[in-house]
Amino acid sequence: MSSTDGHTDPFTPPQPEQARARRVYASLFRIAERHAATEGQRHRQVHPSVLGPHEAVRLVSFLLSGAAQLDDGEPEVDHADITAALSLVPLMRAEADELEASLLRMARGRGMTWNEVAFGLGLGTPQAARQRYERLAGRAAEREDAE
Repeated sequence: MSSTDGHTDPFTPPQPEQARARRVYASLFRIAERHAATEGQRHRQVHPSVLGPHEAVRLVSFLLSGAAQLDDGEPEVDHADITAALSLVPLMRAEADELEASLLRMARGRGMTWNEVAFGLGLGTPQAARQRYERLAGRAAEREDAE
């Protein structure tokens, strides 16, 4: 069994999902503390009071690329910031998948054909649009089962 002080019993298998959850929280906290601490820094994000995973990844990416500038006294983006952002990419991808699947369900619920959906997504065939939806819905179901 794992102890409360963070040391792991060598006879208990690791729990990667719990470790990932702790790393996601730590990643959001690190990026928010280092690059979204002031009001001016928070205005670089969509929701100035809450740093979401997609915004944390976007912020680190923009700072690295020069699309956003560091404020005076703001620390340079370092390897740990990049690792923190990379740790958030799977969560960001899952959120985007859920958003897209929801939008596809609503489009179909509003009577759009798979051909219209395919056009909107830039796909060549209605079959490709339906398969895309099925993949997204399947991944969402797998994530729900894992939780």
